[in-house]
Amino acid sequence: MADVALSWSRTAKLLQLAGTCFIHFENQADFRMTRANQLAAATFAILAMLAGLSSPADAAQCGSSPAGFDAWKQQFAGEARAKGVGASAVSALMGTNYAQATINADRGQRSFSLSLDQFLAKRGAATIVARGRSLKQSQGAMFASIQQRYGVPPGPLIAIWGMETGFGSQRGNQNMLSSIATLAYDCRRSEYFTEQLYAALQLIDRGALSPAQRGSMHGEVGQTQFLPKNIAAYGTGNLDNAANALSSTANFLRAHGWRAGAGYQPGEPNFAAIEAWNAAGVYQKAIALMGRQIDGGE
Repeated sequence: MADVALSWSRTAKLLQLAGTCFIHFENQADFRMTRANQLAAATFAILAMLAGLSSPADAAQCGSSPAGFDAWKQQFAGEARAKGVGASAVSALMGTNYAQATINADRGQRSFSLSLDQFLAKRGAATIVARGRSLKQSQGAMFASIQQRYGVPPGPLIAIWGMETGFGSQRGNQNMLSSIATLAYDCRRSEYFTEQLYAALQLIDRGALSPAQRGSMHGEVGQTQFLPKNIAAYGTGNLDNAANALSSTANFLRAHGWRAGAGYQPGEPNFAAIEAWNAAGVYQKAIALMGRQIDGGE
C-alpha cells in the first residue's frame, strides 16, 4: 500500500505540473491549445502511474536443459496459484519430471518434410485406408450418428484416427503432464505449451483429467490425440473411448468451419478445417486423400 500511496503522490505532482504548464497565451487559439496540452499531460501521467502499478512480476523463465526445470516449476507454480489454479493441480505440477524423451521427439520431427508419396508410405496409408473401409462398415451406426450431429462424414475422421494412433493401438505411454510441463519450460515453443499447461491444470482442478494420464510425446491424449486446450473446448467425454474421441474430432472440425455436404479436398470449403487440425501441409493432404478413398473415392 505504501508503494501505491507513493505512486499517487508522484502522479499528483505530475498533474500539478501539467496544470501549470503553458499558462501564458495571447489569444483564444493559444488558450485552446494550452488546455489540450494540459489534458494530454495529465492523461500521460495517469497512464504512466497505472502502468507502474499493473506491471506483472517476471514470468517463469524458459530453459533448454534439465538443470533449470525444478526452479522453473517453483516459479510457475507461484504464477499458477496467483491465476487461481487449485492446490491439487499445483501439487500435480510439482510432481512432474523433465521429459527428455519428449524433447528428443520434438527435435526429431522429420516426416513432415517428406513429399506426399513418401509421407503416405511412411505412415502406412494403404493399411489405414483398408482398415478404415472395414471400420466404416462395421461401425456404420456410430459414424452415421456422428455425421448426423456434426455434418462430418466417416472418411476424414477415420483417416485422422488411423494416422494419429493406428485406430487406438498407439496412444503413447508418456506422462501427459510431464510432457506438457517440459515443453512449456523449453524455450522453443514455450508460449504455446504454457497455454496448454494452464488448460491441463484447469482440467485437473475440475477432475476432468487425471495427473497420471498417459499420452504421446507431446502430451496429446486419447484415440485421436487431443491437447488440453482442445479437450476443454471440444471434448465430449473420455477420449480413450473411440466414439467419444471421434465425436470430439468432428466437433473440432465443425467448430473450425466444416460445412455438411461440402468437399474436403485441397481448395474445397472443408479443407480449412483439416488445416486447423494439423499445421503440416503434407499431413493435411494425406488426411484429405485417405478420407476420400475411405469414403469411396479414388
